[in-house]
Amino acid sequence: MIQLRFSMPHGHTVFDGHFPDQPVVPGAWLLDRVLAALASAGETGPWKIASAKFLSPAGPDDSLELRISPPTTGGQRDFRIDCDGRAIASGRIGPLER
Repeated sequence: MIQLRFSMPHGHTVFDGHFPDQPVVPGAWLLDRVLAALASAGETGPWKIASAKFLSPAGPDDSLELRISPPTTGGQRDFRIDCDGRAIASGRIGPLER
């Protein structure tokens, strides 16, 4: 199991366009955190995102917790991102079949 905490600081430029009056952490950035966590754990890609659900918004400075399950026999992993017990995103990622 891979677990880590992270946040996106309030002044980050991504919030300039996403969205100026109601800043929300972009889903693409959350997925990038999943890929970065796998890479830092020594898991190399390429990866295929089999599914991703964005369940509720996260804002600047929210403390987010990422959990990635151990791989199944086929190499698939489930991931989940929470903020204080509230589900932010979940999905499944696995090796890209060539």
